[in-house]
Amino acid sequence: MGLTRTDLFSDAQNELALIAKVMGHPARIAILQHLLKTRACVNGDLVKELGLAQATISQHLRELKSIDIIQGTIEGTSVCYCINPATWTKINKLFGELFASYTTNDQCC
Repeated sequence: MGLTRTDLFSDAQNELALIAKVMGHPARIAILQHLLKTRACVNGDLVKELGLAQATISQHLRELKSIDIIQGTIEGTSVCYCINPATWTKINKLFGELFASYTTNDQCC
């Protein structure tokens, strides 16, 4: 497999692509939806909620943490995760700008 030529694209394009890649798994979307619904979550709740193995959940949480969309605190043996509001706002703005740039074109194929 060849190398990705990320140097051909702007920082904003690369950032948006990375975010989309990390969020591009249904389990991660389900995790985000659960965190948004509950506003906080202990890791064990996710296993019950999603029906996935603990190790699988942990891997998905690591991916989400890699783009800072979630944050967590460790208290004893439990880890509490929540949405990082600053990153959520930034991602909302990035995708919003992309989608808002579209204008209807009746002459498009």
